[in-house]
This record gives sequence, C-alpha cells and structure tokens, in this order.
Amino acid sequence: MAALPLGAGSPSAAASPLVGAGGSGAEDDVAATYYRVLLRHTRWSETQWDEARGIYTDKFFGFAVVLGHAVLLTRGSYDAELAGVDRDTLKRRTLATLRHFAASNRLTGGTQWGRTLFFDTTFQSYFVLAARLLWDELDERTRSLVDTIVREQAAYTHALGTGDDPASGSWTPNGLTGGHVGDTKLEEMGIYAQALAPALAWAPDDRRRSEWAAAYGTWSRNEAGLPEADLANPARVDGVPVARNTARNVYDTFIVENHGSFGPHYQAELWRTSGRNAAHFLAAGEPLPEVLTRQPNAGPLWRTLLGVMSDAGEPLMPMVNDREHLYGRDVIPLAFLSRVMGDRAAARAEVELAARLEAYQAYPPEHRLAKFSGEPKYEPEARAELAISYLLHVWPGAGRPAVPLSQRELFAYASGVTDFGAGPGLVSHQSPSAWAGAVSKPKFVKFAWQPGHDDWLFRISGATPMFLPSTGVEVTGRSVRTHTRLRDGFDGSATLLRLKDGFAGFTTLPSGAVVHAAEGPDTAGGRLEVHNLTMPGVAGLDGKRTYRFAEGSATVASRDSSGGSTGRVDELSFDRTTVRHLRVQGVTPDPAYGYSLFAVEARDGADGPDLARGGRATASSSAPGRGPELAVDGDGTTRWAVSTADRPRPDSWLAVDLGESRALDRVTLRWESAAGRSYLVQGSDDGERWTDLASGPVPALRSEGGWLDVDGRAGLLIRGGRGPLAVYGDTIVLAEGGGTGPLIVEGHCGVSADGLRELARRPVPTAGDEKVRAAVTDGHLSLFNLSDRAARTPVALVQEGRRREVYEGEQVVTRDGLRYEARLEAASALLLPPRFTLVPLSGRSLPNGLRVEVVDAATVRLTGPVCRVRVEAQGRSTVAVVRPGRGIEVTVRGAQAYPTTDLALGRAVFPNAPLPTGMSEPSAAVDGDPDTVWRPGREGRLVVDLGARRAVGRVEAEWSAGRVPGLSVEFSDDGIGYRRAGALTGHGRVRSLRATGSPRYVALRVSGTPEGRGGLVRLSVR
Repeated sequence: MAALPLGAGSPSAAASPLVGAGGSGAEDDVAATYYRVLLRHTRWSETQWDEARGIYTDKFFGFAVVLGHAVLLTRGSYDAELAGVDRDTLKRRTLATLRHFAASNRLTGGTQWGRTLFFDTTFQSYFVLAARLLWDELDERTRSLVDTIVREQAAYTHALGTGDDPASGSWTPNGLTGGHVGDTKLEEMGIYAQALAPALAWAPDDRRRSEWAAAYGTWSRNEAGLPEADLANPARVDGVPVARNTARNVYDTFIVENHGSFGPHYQAELWRTSGRNAAHFLAAGEPLPEVLTRQPNAGPLWRTLLGVMSDAGEPLMPMVNDREHLYGRDVIPLAFLSRVMGDRAAARAEVELAARLEAYQAYPPEHRLAKFSGEPKYEPEARAELAISYLLHVWPGAGRPAVPLSQRELFAYASGVTDFGAGPGLVSHQSPSAWAGAVSKPKFVKFAWQPGHDDWLFRISGATPMFLPSTGVEVTGRSVRTHTRLRDGFDGSATLLRLKDGFAGFTTLPSGAVVHAAEGPDTAGGRLEVHNLTMPGVAGLDGKRTYRFAEGSATVASRDSSGGSTGRVDELSFDRTTVRHLRVQGVTPDPAYGYSLFAVEARDGADGPDLARGGRATASSSAPGRGPELAVDGDGTTRWAVSTADRPRPDSWLAVDLGESRALDRVTLRWESAAGRSYLVQGSDDGERWTDLASGPVPALRSEGGWLDVDGRAGLLIRGGRGPLAVYGDTIVLAEGGGTGPLIVEGHCGVSADGLRELARRPVPTAGDEKVRAAVTDGHLSLFNLSDRAARTPVALVQEGRRREVYEGEQVVTRDGLRYEARLEAASALLLPPRFTLVPLSGRSLPNGLRVEVVDAATVRLTGPVCRVRVEAQGRSTVAVVRPGRGIEVTVRGAQAYPTTDLALGRAVFPNAPLPTGMSEPSAAVDGDPDTVWRPGREGRLVVDLGARRAVGRVEAEWSAGRVPGLSVEFSDDGIGYRRAGALTGHGRVRSLRATGSPRYVALRVSGTPEGRGGLVRLSVR
C-alpha cells in the first residue's frame, strides 16, 4: 500500500518525445481531462490577444499562454468549438507571439522582458518549451533567438555565482545559506536552478555546459536543505555528496514557511520547478539530472503535504491563504510526483484534483484555472503548468507511471499526528476520516477542522476564524501533547493555548472527531465559516447548505459571485416607516477588520427601487480609498471600510441622507468579509435623533437544542451555558449571547442528525474543579485545565450498562459510571483512550468503590470489594479475582504496554532519501516491526531525531542474522556536532550501551560491511 519512495529511479529518455521525433504516448483519463480543460481555457487565453499589436499581451506575462497553445497544436484532437477559436487562427497568433517575444527578450537585444530571475525566467521556461514544441514551424531567425535566450540566460545566471540578481529586487536565495523562518529560500534556489535547466537540455554542445551543470546541481541539492539531515547523509547525487550542502530552507520538522507562516504551496515548489525542468530534458531527449529524481529531503517534505491533504488532492492551507483553491497551479507538482517519480499517493491526489477541474473551471469567472486567490500572472502560469502536466502523461519514457492508491488507502497512508513546533505553530492530525489542526501562529490562531477532508466545507485559510472568534488573539502560552499509534496505540493530540485573556483547548481523535474547550473574553463569539457555492460536479456545492437542529431544519442558499461582495448579505424587514436618514450603527465589529460594506440598499417593498443609491453618505471613519459614498454608488465591487485605527471600535457607523423623507420597509446590507457581528439599523428625520428600526443580522436559525448537523457532512454538539447556537448566512455561531464562561464543543464526522440528537441527551462529564472541562467523545476522554494553576480533581463519568471503560491513571467505579481522578498541569489538556474494559462475571454490576489504576495499556491494578472481573484489552482478555483488603495487578497477555518507553520508536531517521549505495531504509530500525531490517551497507550510520533533548540512559540494538558487526553510539544536541557515547557490547543478537546524557540526536555507527543479509531489526533508546 505504501507509496514508492521518492527517488525510486532516474528515467532516461532515449529519444525526444516531441511530435515528429519518434512516437507518441496515449492519453489516459487524467490527460484527456487536461486536454479538454486546456481547450476551454483557450477562451480565456484569447482575451490576452492584442489585435492592435498582433501578439498576446506582455501584461502579467499573458503571452505565456503560448505553451498551452503549442500543446493543443501538436497533440490530441483540436476542437475549435470548445476552444472558441479556429486552429489556423490560434497557430498564426502563437507563431507571431513567439517571433515577437524572442526578439524583444533582453538576452537577444530587446528591452521588453527576460533575463530577470524573478519572475521572467519562469515564463521564459514556458516560452522556450513552447518554441521547441513548434520548432519546425518557426523561421530560422526565431530559432536562433530562442537558442540565444537559452544559452545566455544560463551564462547570466552562472555569472551571478551565489550572489543576488540586481534586477530582482529583494528576491534572493541568501547565497547558499538559505533561510527558513518566515520565508523559505527553497523557492528562490529553485528559480536559480530553473534558469539553468533549459540550457542543460537544449545546449548540450556548449563548452560552458559543465559549469552550468555544476551550478544547477548545487542550487537543486540545496533547495530543501536541512543541515541536521544533510550532514548525516553521505549519499552522492550527480556525483556530489549530500553532506556538502550548506543551506537550511526547512524546519527540522520538515515544514516550509512563506509569508510568515506555513505555506504548502511554496513547499510544493520543490516539485513545481522540477516539473518545469523535467519537461525540457524530456522534450530534448536528454537524461534527467539525478537530482530531479533524488532530491535531498524530498520524501519527508512530501509526507508533510500528505498530512494536510484534502479530498480534492490539494493541500489544506490553515494559515496564509493567497494560494487556496488554486487548482490550475496545484496540478504540476502532483503530475511530476506521479508520472516521473512513480508515487502512488501523488497519483491518487492527481486523479482527485483532475476529477474536480472541469467543475471548477465552469464556475464564474468561467474558463479560468486560478480564480479564487493569487495574482493575475497565475492565470497564464496555470495554463502553462497544466500543459506540462499533460505532456508528462502522454510522453513515452517520462517515468514510471504509478497505479493510484484508492482514496481510502491514501488517507490511511497519510494518517498521523505531528507537532511541528512552536515556531511553525501547527499541530496537524490527518486521520482516515478528517483533518484537524491547532494553529498558534500569530495572526492565524485557530482550531481548524475539515471532516471528510472536504476543503469546500469549512473555510480555514488566512484570517478566517475557526472555533475561536478571531485569528488575531494573542497566544501567551502553548501546551501540546501528541500521540501516535506506534508509541501510544492511537493517533491523537491535545493542545491548550493560554490567551491574553482566556484559555482555549483542542483535542483531535482517531475517529476524526474533535473537542474544543474555551473560557474567557478572548473566546467569546466562537464561530465557523461555511463554503456555500453552486459548483456542480464538486460534492456539497449544489447551491445551498442545509442545517438540521433540534427544532427543525433550515436551508441557506449560496451567494455565488464572480466579483464584488463575497461576504454576508443581510436582508432586514421592519414595519413600514418614513424617514430621511438611515444609519447602520455598529454594536460588535469583526474582530480582525471591523466593518466594511459593499452596499447599503433601502426599499419600500421587495421590488422597489434602491432609495439609498446616490444618497449623501457619511461615516464615523473610513480607510483611504474606502469612503462611505462607495457603499451607495451602485457598484458591487467598491466598498466603504472603517479606518485601520477604528477597526476595534464597536460603535462605528455609516449614515445615508436619502434627500427627502421616504417610506421604506426593508434594508439590504452587502458586507465584505469584515461583516458586523451585530449592529442596528436606525432611521431619523433630522440626522440627529435616531430610532431603532431593526437589529441584525437576522439568523437563518437559532437553536437551544445543543446540536447542529451541517449539510450532512459535519455535526456539532454544544456543551455549556453561553447561549444558543445560531447560523447567520454562512457563519455558524457556536454560542450566541457573548458569554465568557466555560464552553465545550464536540465536532463529529459521519454522525446523522438522529445520532447527534441522541448524543445531546447523554450526560456531560463533570469535574469538581470548575476550571476543568471534560468530554467523552468516541470513547476517548478529553480533559482541559482552563486555568493558570495545576488541577487535581475528580471527574464524574456516566457509563451505561454493566461494563466500564477505564483510562490511564486512577479511577473508582460508581453505580452509574466512574469517578476519574484527574491530574492536569496548569493550562494543559489531556486526551486519554480507553485502555481496558472491565466486565463483571457474577451477573451483577461491578461493585461500587472498586478502585482501578491503569499502569499502562497491558497492566491494571484492582483494589476494593470482592469480585470476579474479565479484563479486556486490545482484543485479548483475562480474568481477575479481587479479594477484600488485597490488591491485584493484572497483565493481559499479548497486549502492548502503551505508551512505550522507547524514545526512538517512530521518530524521524537520517539519512532519508536519497540513500547511500548499499543502504536500505533506516526507518526500518525504529518502526517497531520485527520483520523489517535496516541494512547499513559499508560503514553505515543512522541518526535518530528524538524530537527534543531527552534524558538517555540506555541504547540497545538488535541484529537480525549473521555476525554482529561493531556498533558504536554518538550523541548530539544540535544535529551538527556529535560526541562519542561508547561502543555497544553484549552477547547474542542484542548489543547495548549504558550511557548518560540528554541529547536530541542519537547516531548508531556500523563498522565495516556486515556479512550476508544481516541487518538492524531494532534500535531502542531509553
């Protein structure tokens, strides 16, 4: 089931896959989709045609559409009806554009474009490939100019050495040092390599080629540089040791930041530039450089992206949002990984993305591929990258196409929990049923959840709140506990954020469910935002969202828009009245941006004219270029917004003078995303004395029942006394009323409305300490200490029937359940799985007062009244007899004693791919599987990253077969400098070392070359 490891092989094209150069590949279903999408996208590309100049425009690099044109003109069956332009016209325009821009490039004596590394060389890459696809159609002069562009760009880039491009402004790779905090240099180093790749492919005869190849390799190998991993890797790539790398562009938890936060789109640049570069080598019939298929650290970085993968085959973006739902630009990394690298997980992701691509393209503005976020230049870029992705599918010899995993297999493979650290500020949990994450990065603070991995259900990106009311709350403390199946027997996480004025917690469960707990002013008004569009072909986007709740159901229609207002639209009706002045008086602003309105409309009757249009508007304040008159100008794309300084101010207002007294009975407010949480609509005769006409917004539903089914895709169970839940447009308010007391919310996957109703009837666990909140969800116990002091308190858990589920720690059986004795550090959370089930054998209930202490997942101590008990754990059981005054310790034979004490189990291991010659996968030594072994090769060495500095007293190694070689251990605090800890000694297959220290990294060195097929079965650190 596992995906092929990155770097499984380096394809070598025996002949050019260009038309006329020997053979053509057949379209698969994904390629056929790409071709149809390219045809339809041509309707957009033709808007870039400048008839007066006779070329496609250079504005926002619009001329890059020529690569998509070149593919359509040389491949497949051209369909003029889909494309909206006949083939001859398209060909004529494409060739004219190639001629013009070849001559206007700075590298050929022109002044219009080119040479600049950021971002001309990206579009130059597309341009050159388009010219090569149409090479036989070009005149000799244009061919010569294109060849000059290729060679002189490489010469220019190489002449920079490791210095900055003077034409690229602040864009710099920081030499070969790189950078990873806030703004990775992975992308920048990739651009330097990308500027050299076309020359390596198309100018193999150039005497400077060896110099260019060396520079290309240096930039490429350092793209994903991480010294802790690279220095531990003696593998050679293109003949150069990985250990010679100097850059650090990723965090040591294998995550990439850009724009000040986790940026999966930028992490995917590793394969986006690889796809562009590979296209040139494959088109030219040149072997791929080894670094393209054996990229250092690519494997762990890809696993990170799989850990945030949506069901649409693209990474979720819980922080920066300028690349969210950018389908046209998310294709090429998947196509490269799938078609060139043979990665089965990527193949499934690509299939899922392709399946949604045509529905996405049909959504307004129709035909476009990068419509929800980003810059104008992304549109021609998306066309070019889709064209390359198509070519990777149809070119023979592009690689080893992978058989896609099933979607179930994909999410089983991708599942896991990672705390990426306080710097990246992300705890990520991918499960087979959902994705969830706790984000503590400044400006992006939220608890994110996507049941069903559905990235079109809840909005999660940028400043969009989730569970908390604002992403701008200040985090003053962070407590995180993660659990993995290998070490703990289950996947889960427990996070507690100490806020400036409050506490907020989040647990994520193996089932995909989540639990949120909160208290304090910073947590009042928690909410979720729902995607609600009409995009036939994408599940859930059928033009409405339906909510079921205790009192009934409600449907909220979508508010699709190709521009202008994308926020809430409030329709307020009131008794017919006559006024001259109207005012929107703020009561509660959006926590991040205050108030902003695209339109204020007033009518007398539903079909009446807009009485506010053109009226004289005034406001309490306004941002530059966002004056109050823009809310009554009739233009749905212009808006009023409060000044930046007044964003926190609750009582901001906007007023409109209607010119004379007018009768009206309704007002429509079209908000930007900065929609007022609450406000009043007021009327006045003189503009001084105001009468309330209506309060808003008016909810689509308000429920006291404590549960909400969201379109059959997610269920919310509200616990606590803050107030009813409500839905306003596409905003779910978890507890209306502004209370700041304790709140607990459960989020469920795959639970019906009837199931939620039943769950709502069940008693809530109660703690003796009012600052401790508890929930039992899918059998797991979540505990939250919402205070600055340590807590030790009983928690009453109701359990029906005769069976009792018991948890780590101490508890006492009661008539209706358990009294769990909770111990929590200050401002912390715990997630506890049920470790044992106790079943009475006497035909009666377990005796009241039976004390249970769970030592670990295999051992339990029982004390108290006499009874016979069947103790069940992990599908196994044993019988225990408890006698008065005597405790009994019971171990269930065959059960795993979670949590493990082995600090190395399941940890990151170096080297990662690419592996040195003769070495097998080092993770086999720490995977807990006795049937897998690590074969070190000659003088092999592996490094285990314990995740943090930890006290180590013993290191143990178990060899599989043959003579056990010499084994020694080294410790390191930083992964850079190592100190010898000693040699492992012993008899038989197991060797051990007693050691003292608190390292983060533990290295095992193997002397010589082991005999036969022996290898390391297990490396344990305790």
